[in-house]
Amino acid sequence: MMKKLSLITFALLFSFVINGCEKKDNHAFKKVHWDRDMCQRCKMVVSDRKNTTEVRNPDNGKTYMFDDIGCAILWFHDNHIAWQDKAVIWITDAKTGKWIDARKAFYDTNNITPMAYGFCAHLNRSDINSSEEVVDFKEMKKRVIKIGK
Repeated sequence: MMKKLSLITFALLFSFVINGCEKKDNHAFKKVHWDRDMCQRCKMVVSDRKNTTEVRNPDNGKTYMFDDIGCAILWFHDNHIAWQDKAVIWITDAKTGKWIDARKAFYDTNNITPMAYGFCAHLNRSDINSSEEVVDFKEMKKRVIKIGK
């Protein structure tokens, strides 16, 4: 009985050590707790599944939630975040609600969004009505900063 207990204890300790040393993926998005997580900038509850943004510091894995891409951009800008150029930024696709890379997304410009910045992200340019203006991440960022001034 004592041998069995020692073996179980050793197995549990070994499991904790292995899992504790496991390298975490600092590029993967974190699960959102809808209607409970709060926007890092405006402190509103994150609830819009088609406009949520998540930022991850790749150096330490810390994650920040935003209810609108505009809040994320202005948070970087206003707080002079040193790691913003290497930050991992995920945003939910306006059509599917799935997470996509915000830097590679296509943005249409005339939308009702949680904080009224108006930019919705799309994985595919073809998902945006051909009569709508489409901008890339860099242009969207520039416009949000201009709005925020």
